[in-house]
Amino acid sequence: MALHSASSIARLHHTNVRSDLVPSIFASGSGNLLVDFTGLCSKSKRARRRLGTLTSRKAFQHYLTKNSSPVKAVLDLERCCKPLDNSATSDPKPQVANLEDIISERGACGVGFIANLENNPSHQIVKDALSALGCMEHRGGCGGDNDSGDGSGLMTSIPWDLFDNWANKQGIASFDKLHTGVGMVFLPQDEGLQQEAKKVIVNIFRREGLEVLGWRPVPVNASVVGPNAKETMPNIQQIFVKIIKEENVDDIERELYICRKLIENAVGSESWANDLYFCSLSNQTIVYKGMLRSEVLGLFYYDLQNDLYKSPFAIYHRRYSTNTSPRWPLAQPMRLLGHNGEINTIQGNFNWMQSREPSLKSPVWRGREDEIRPFGNPKGSDSANLDSVAELLIRSGRNPEEAMMLLVPEAYKNHPTLMIKYPEVVDFYDYYKGQMEAWDGPALLLFSDGNTVGACLDRNGLRPARYWRTSDNVVYVASEVGVLPVDESKVIMKGRLGPGMMITVDLLGGQVFENTEVKKRVALSNPYGEWVKGNLRSPKPANFLSAAVMDNDGILRHQQAFGYSSEDVQMVIESMASQGKEPTFCMGDDIPLAALSQKPHMLFDYFKQRFAQVTNPAIDPLREGLVMSLEVNLGQRGNILEVGPENASQVILSSPVLNEGDLESLLNDPHLKPQVLPTFFDITKGIEGSLEKALDRLCEAADEAVRNGSQLLIFSDRSDALEPTHPAIPILLAIGAVHQHLIQNGLRMSASLVADTAQCFSTHQFACLIGYGASAVCPYLALETCRQWRLSNKTVNLMKNGKISTVSIEQAQKNYCKAVKSGLLKILSKMGISLLSSYCGAQIFEIYGLGKEVVDLAFRGSVSKIGGLTFDELARETLSFWVKAFSEDTAKRLENFGFIQFRPGGEYHANNPEMSKLLHKAVRQKSQSAFSVYQQHLANRPVNVLRDLLEFKGDRAPIPVGRVEPASSIVQRFCTGGMSLGAISRETHEAIAIAMNRLGGKSNSGEGGEDPIRWKPLTDVVDGYSPTLPHLKGLQNGDTATSAIKQVASGRFGVTPTFLANADQLEIKIAQGAKPGEGGQLPGKKVSMYIARLRNSKPGVPLISPPPHHDIYSIEDLAQLIYDLHQVNPKAKVSVKLVAEAGIGTVASGVAKGNADIIQISGHDGGTGASPISSIKHAGGPWELGLTETHQTLIENGLRERVILRVDGGFRSGVDVMMAAAMGADEYGFGSVAMIATGCVMARICHTNNCPVGVASQREELRARFPGVPGDLVNYFLYVAEEVRGILAQLGYEKLDDVIGRTDLLQPRDISLVKTQHIDLGYILSSVGLPKWSSTAIRSQESHTNGLVLDDALLADPEIAGAIENEKVVNKTVKIFNIDRAVCGRIAGVIAKKYGDAGFAGQLNITFTGSAGQSFACFLTPGMNIRLVGEANDYVGKGMAGGELVVTPVEKTGFEPEDATIVGNTCLYGATGGQVFLRGKAGERFAVRNSLAEAVVEGTGDHCCEYMTGGCVVILGKVGRNVAAGMTGGLAYILDEDNTLIPKINREIVKIQRVSAPVGQMQLKTLIEAHVEKTGSSKGAAILKEWDKYLPLFWQLVPPSEEDTPEANAKYDSTAAEQVTLQSA
Repeated sequence: MALHSASSIARLHHTNVRSDLVPSIFASGSGNLLVDFTGLCSKSKRARRRLGTLTSRKAFQHYLTKNSSPVKAVLDLERCCKPLDNSATSDPKPQVANLEDIISERGACGVGFIANLENNPSHQIVKDALSALGCMEHRGGCGGDNDSGDGSGLMTSIPWDLFDNWANKQGIASFDKLHTGVGMVFLPQDEGLQQEAKKVIVNIFRREGLEVLGWRPVPVNASVVGPNAKETMPNIQQIFVKIIKEENVDDIERELYICRKLIENAVGSESWANDLYFCSLSNQTIVYKGMLRSEVLGLFYYDLQNDLYKSPFAIYHRRYSTNTSPRWPLAQPMRLLGHNGEINTIQGNFNWMQSREPSLKSPVWRGREDEIRPFGNPKGSDSANLDSVAELLIRSGRNPEEAMMLLVPEAYKNHPTLMIKYPEVVDFYDYYKGQMEAWDGPALLLFSDGNTVGACLDRNGLRPARYWRTSDNVVYVASEVGVLPVDESKVIMKGRLGPGMMITVDLLGGQVFENTEVKKRVALSNPYGEWVKGNLRSPKPANFLSAAVMDNDGILRHQQAFGYSSEDVQMVIESMASQGKEPTFCMGDDIPLAALSQKPHMLFDYFKQRFAQVTNPAIDPLREGLVMSLEVNLGQRGNILEVGPENASQVILSSPVLNEGDLESLLNDPHLKPQVLPTFFDITKGIEGSLEKALDRLCEAADEAVRNGSQLLIFSDRSDALEPTHPAIPILLAIGAVHQHLIQNGLRMSASLVADTAQCFSTHQFACLIGYGASAVCPYLALETCRQWRLSNKTVNLMKNGKISTVSIEQAQKNYCKAVKSGLLKILSKMGISLLSSYCGAQIFEIYGLGKEVVDLAFRGSVSKIGGLTFDELARETLSFWVKAFSEDTAKRLENFGFIQFRPGGEYHANNPEMSKLLHKAVRQKSQSAFSVYQQHLANRPVNVLRDLLEFKGDRAPIPVGRVEPASSIVQRFCTGGMSLGAISRETHEAIAIAMNRLGGKSNSGEGGEDPIRWKPLTDVVDGYSPTLPHLKGLQNGDTATSAIKQVASGRFGVTPTFLANADQLEIKIAQGAKPGEGGQLPGKKVSMYIARLRNSKPGVPLISPPPHHDIYSIEDLAQLIYDLHQVNPKAKVSVKLVAEAGIGTVASGVAKGNADIIQISGHDGGTGASPISSIKHAGGPWELGLTETHQTLIENGLRERVILRVDGGFRSGVDVMMAAAMGADEYGFGSVAMIATGCVMARICHTNNCPVGVASQREELRARFPGVPGDLVNYFLYVAEEVRGILAQLGYEKLDDVIGRTDLLQPRDISLVKTQHIDLGYILSSVGLPKWSSTAIRSQESHTNGLVLDDALLADPEIAGAIENEKVVNKTVKIFNIDRAVCGRIAGVIAKKYGDAGFAGQLNITFTGSAGQSFACFLTPGMNIRLVGEANDYVGKGMAGGELVVTPVEKTGFEPEDATIVGNTCLYGATGGQVFLRGKAGERFAVRNSLAEAVVEGTGDHCCEYMTGGCVVILGKVGRNVAAGMTGGLAYILDEDNTLIPKINREIVKIQRVSAPVGQMQLKTLIEAHVEKTGSSKGAAILKEWDKYLPLFWQLVPPSEEDTPEANAKYDSTAAEQVTLQSA
């Protein structure tokens, strides 16, 4: 069957033709460079399997017809079609980026390009680009109708032949290519509006002196567009214009750019402004794009099928938008860029670009700069804004590569290669660092201006990218290999883009430039090094003061006036001063939100940090800190369009934390002309209006100072004597207000802001100040407090007696600053931001409890959903602290507000001793009356959470309780929290699981694995005791201790194929309520022998889970992990655990499109075993808002029926359950309260391993005190269910189904709060309609499927099925393609379910040939020997537990296999066994969290062996940076032929030595011998041939836990041998 065009390839996907019969029409022999970066896709259920010989056609047809009917999405047209506010030209005040707009447009995608090195245009390139797009469909998104794509597109050079042909038919003369511009225009659908739009366009072109040659309607086939996309489909036409007055290409492009900007600004106020959009307007390139699935793009645009459409290059793109009201203009490529990823700092970048507008000038614009503003659009996506800034730079004369280096710099600090070989590149980055804040976030960018085509990767390299080049000058670059078949014998080079790397193709010169060549050329264009040395000033760090400045009484008065509590001083400041790190605490945050509290709070407490979740990864500040930096530049930022030495005239600080001496030296810098502005407000005339007036005055003063040339404003609340009538303005308010004021007056680029304040002592407070505009902070009172602590008699005595380590007064302050800095890195990393300079002014916070007037003045663009305090109310709160310093009866000690620890008279804590006593009494005595007392206690509590402000209102008559659904069916909706075995004791964990299984609810394993002994029902119970689980009491025969929900977290502890195969549900933990954006931590003293065995780690060694970024760092990777889990256990539903924050609805839509079955929303008040205090207190939002947003967004997008919604966080009663139901939840999670019911007494010392009742301890003697029995928890849940029944009866409803999503049953309570009457719950009470199905129907649907997959075909093969059934040996060879993902996972699941992790005695020897899709050979079990001849993508061998995996290239290649990349990123993640041999190099993060697998590979990228806890890795080639970070177990052997390895190793844990132990030498040699035998490696053979020469070139990396093993220790003796056998047990 010969195929003639790419469009027929697309049709293949809809039919059951075997496409392995398709001749290889793709192997283009036209001297092309193909660069392909892919992103992600939803499960449009059309089968994408290329059917091999194994599948019957019938089964396949049956599968296609079973497809469920698509749910129609109702687009919220109002929200996505507001007219754009482009009025910035008329209105002098620029728009501020609004977080609401930003979080509603997220996207991740697939991009790629092909370019012909001889610059020969051909139609084949366009065909190849379309076929590559088709092979990426599994990475794109589809809407709720399963048919409208999120967008795809193509950028090529202009196909003049096609257009000339059209012109001739129209009777127009052929186009003058040098002087003609082509615009691809989306116009309004409505005829009348279309004419209006055309009129505006034509008039502007004529006014500019351009000749309009004609309009060409673009021929399209509308029948292939999905229903949602059709509703917003524009009319698509091309306009041809002639530019007569310019000759130079750059000038022509600039003229067209000006015209486009003039048109955009002219139509800004029209009602149809949103419906007019130029995809491109250029003399060089053209963009064809739309809201289409990638396989349909070529069918929709007839031009793309025309042989006359020729181009020397093509950039293609497939979008996966997490938001499902994607719009046609947001499809990509944009005008210059194709972007896959997420810009995390977009709000800051946008605001800084706004501030820059007045200063942007360049002679090339001939004085027309004002006409081309604005340079951003607050309603556009992050990609659209990045594109418009890149466009501005390129049109102003930069070349594309320079623009990319400037916007998305690499992590150049301490980079071993750059520092030594390319210092000029470092100078370039240093020069621009203070002028353009990095656009930070995971991003793969493709760019072209028609002459250069290129690609670059962000500093973290969190998007895969591979490239290779063939002998006929074809180079392929791809994040997925295998998107186009290629003749391997012609390949002459294979590589990958690593973090921060770039590759460009010069079409005119026909050359390919790799990373450092590109950068070196750009960096040498100006003497950046000289400019930096001559102008950038770096002050010497000042010494800390060595004596106290104030007396004790003065310090106390200051602390009181500025709102310090004794907890702040003792638990936060002093502990940072003595230990140099943030204090750890446990349980969760169970005090009221600041706005609801009766106690005064500092302003910072109204802010919650935002964090990365699904659409983008958190970073790992602990192990991957090398990409992060706290450096900050002070002083004026110059005009970015011009280069020159004066732009570098700034001061650079190594961190934003200043001591008094640092501040002094800034005050003395003559260039900065610093100005100190005191921040106090005057209440002598009363409080009303006083604070607002003072802020106005402060803004005026700042304005004047900047206009007079000051480049540094210092806001200070220091004064010689505190005055009762002049309280300090909250410093955050002062900084925020001035920052916003200067942006709006176009002055923000001229000066930096510094806070000199007493009001800042914790990491969160520093982060708030920096996030709202401060460049640096001098926390003078916190430093004084450190000094006072060190000088106090108590401290001196503790140090004398050895109770705490001795530190000097300077060291105490240094420790404090060190703790603040590492805390800041952690806060940045939660949001996936690497540079403080990008975080500054980026407003990465949400506000809970401040009113609109406050937010608009000082925090514009931040989300504040519930309203709250006014200026006057804030002034009163500030004053309530201030007066304490002046009243006679103020205590001589600091007050304890009880915000952290519960104390009588302090702040109300929901989990308090009285509550736990009442609950214990009710469940242990099984007394309904005692439970009523508990309910009464909760009903009378002070307002604590948002739902306390609501009550039920009935719309029916009550009914008898007898008619309501029984408690036994309600409890099936209950789940317990994901508490890991390790954080809590075995007794607690098992008691909770047994109770939930008795009820038919679900318990959760947490992230620590599970003992297989728990999976079988008990049959040996006598008198409540069972020999199987001897430590428990109150058992019954038939009990099972298995957790129905088994958790897969970032540490992958205990995740084996058998664990997965035995789950009812699998939960992917993206975030935890108590500390979203961070990984878990288990203190070393809690890792007992038993815990270490379950987690495949070493006893006594602390376990830290990485933040969620290894394989869940983007929406497409999460979709892949969901796919992997559905693959290994097709029956289990997969849930994704998220934490409430603004924008969670958008994220949840993406997760639903990624095929999750359940979405869990956790509130910020969830519990934890151990976490930094600032994380517990200051990150995440209330679940009431998160649940409402998720439920409503899913309904709007037609996705609500696809997923079950589960919610948890501070649930304690039936009222909570009913509230959550009314807001849309189907299932309800109980965490801390379940522990309390089983015996927890809220001692709040979980992190110390000293729990007095053995609930959260691993110590045997304490666990023996565990009081709980499963029956207690059963009683509790039945009482809660009865309470739910009572409320239902009262409201007149028979079942929970009838009230789910019924926000109309809620109304605000008549209750007055102490601080404000302006809380607005309208958002929670709003409704967008109900789901189409009942909650029960949603809960009872089957789990989503992966569709027909290769594994099913293999399992259907009688030989393979027989071998599994009867433990026989079988040999098979199968073809594989990149669309075959997670291959072998399902087979492994079948074996694991039947035989366990090591019980299978047969052998499946399967050889695959071709390019394997992601997660190849995941979760392998012993007995599976898998060989791949070809290459593979990311996640090879993920979670493998045994067996053997060999990947080797095809026989004849034109390249050296050891120089080529053969597998992708993050291979062997969380492996627990097996052997892997790879003939070639691997990508980033090889063997991360490997616990027992052995691997041989011929080179790796950055972060290799990260978090390893066991196993052995041999690397016969070069590695990237940061080797062995966090490696606490296992060994690595690395060949270092050119002596460059040492600086690349992370020395924090491992020690480096030559291989001297005979056993180690033996281990190394044996593995290399096996490698050569299995892969035929020439590199390995050469090493073995000259063993004596090569052995001394190997380094062995040894973590402390392996130092006494025979492999690592040449002096190894037999005494250690006994310990070793113990360890391996």
